[in-house]
Amino acid sequence: MGSSNPSDGAVPKEEEEDEEMANGDAAEAEAEADGSPSDGSGSPDSSTPPPFSEGEKVLAFHGPLIYEAKIQKAEVLEGKWKFFVHYLGWNKNWDEWVAVDRLLKHTKENVAKQEELAKESQLQEKSKSRSSQKPSKTDVKPEKEDAKNQGSKGKKRKSVPPSEEKEKEKKPQESPLMLQFPLTLKKQLVDDAEFVTQLGKLVKLPRSPNVDDILKKYLEHRTKKDGMINESVSEILKGLRCYFDKALPVLLLYNKEKAQYNDMVKEDVSPSTIYGAEHLLRLFVKLPELLSHVSMEEEALTKLQKRLLDFLKFMQKNQSLFFLPSYDTLKGAVKSE
Repeated sequence: MGSSNPSDGAVPKEEEEDEEMANGDAAEAEAEADGSPSDGSGSPDSSTPPPFSEGEKVLAFHGPLIYEAKIQKAEVLEGKWKFFVHYLGWNKNWDEWVAVDRLLKHTKENVAKQEELAKESQLQEKSKSRSSQKPSKTDVKPEKEDAKNQGSKGKKRKSVPPSEEKEKEKKPQESPLMLQFPLTLKKQLVDDAEFVTQLGKLVKLPRSPNVDDILKKYLEHRTKKDGMINESVSEILKGLRCYFDKALPVLLLYNKEKAQYNDMVKEDVSPSTIYGAEHLLRLFVKLPELLSHVSMEEEALTKLQKRLLDFLKFMQKNQSLFFLPSYDTLKGAVKSE
């Protein structure tokens, strides 16, 4: 999981031949059916209750960062409590068994710790990218020395633990783009997933304001603040609209939403005129993954990241205006014309 991942909104997030943000109910069902680790399972000891309960929302360490997760199963294995967790906003492929030392209670103090680690990771990544671009004397080596280093790479690889090798194999290509989601928007993503996957409710379509309206409002906001029309902002917004229209049916819908999409989006109809902030926010979870395949100069990437973070703050500021407080049942999720 990269730093732009579940704790940054992403979900999942998001994820990766993504099963289009596979339905959360299926993830829980699979955890019950297939989730037990290969070394066997045991019954929880009733005399020593688990420190975390099934269904509890927690914070979980994955590498150096902390992500929001949900306990799906708790078992005593080899005399110790183990917990099967699902990372909120992430594909079920990331579900795993973890020990108690990787879990934290979901408190304000621990959320603050999560954000602090994310900021530290972001600063470290920036310093690495800067230092990697500075040439040094050690970068220029004779061809023979290069050949020796080439031959020694195989030996170094042996020192990497097998578990880390597997992690590297299944991780998607990491993106240098990192988006830190405001806390209220993180909660919005969690609520969004629960409405659809657990309560069986959908966003009522068409939405107002729709994605096009929101992008237009942001451009007006920036123009008023900057005192001029910024062409780079206009280009970024056009790119967001294009990414949204292309990514929506492939990456941004839960399985339960696909029939609604087929009913609402016909030929020559852009999804950005039908869908609203709820699905636009999901795009921001996927952007680091989508942009990992795009070659960009560091300066351009920094500017893009700054604009995207500003857009997220704009959405947070207008959260009550842009987002629905609740969703509708499946039957009432399409407005009658």
